[in-house]
Amino acid sequence: MIKLWPKHLGLAAIGFGLAGATVYMLMIGVTLAHIEAVSGQVPLDLRPLGYNSEEVADLFSGLGEDGRHYYLSRQLPLDTLYPALLALTLACTMRWLGLSLPSSKIIRIGIATSVGAALFDYCENLGIMAMILSWPNLSEFLVHLTSAASVAKSVLTILALLLLVLIGATWALQPKSSRRH
Repeated sequence: MIKLWPKHLGLAAIGFGLAGATVYMLMIGVTLAHIEAVSGQVPLDLRPLGYNSEEVADLFSGLGEDGRHYYLSRQLPLDTLYPALLALTLACTMRWLGLSLPSSKIIRIGIATSVGAALFDYCENLGIMAMILSWPNLSEFLVHLTSAASVAKSVLTILALLLLVLIGATWALQPKSSRRH
């Protein structure tokens, strides 16, 4: 099975990428758009620089009870799928491109960064869920932790994408005769 795995990395990357893109488009075009339309505020998921208690309160107040329920029952379930799909897409693509690279250190760093981004996205989601469930009693500490997770998710996602570009460029600049795929 291990000998077959490298041959399937490209297909796995494409499959995870298509699934991830589908979930992302649903979130951007449907659930997050609905949350923004109802509340008049940018959803917490789309605030890469973080947020404070006042901004969270404005969003949750603007959403009302039905909007907060929508966030919990529609957006967060979709955002449970997306981080793993993105991390798997990035990891498989990096590993596939890295098969013919002389050093695997950058691949390991890229995969770790992708997984870290997903983990912080899950922390963000848990924080958002906890804040909605405790509404209107917002914990300043929970808001701060969730905001920090949002920032860390954003930074690590950008780093993972930059590492993918670097890996892809390194792969593309290699002589075709040294590529294994």
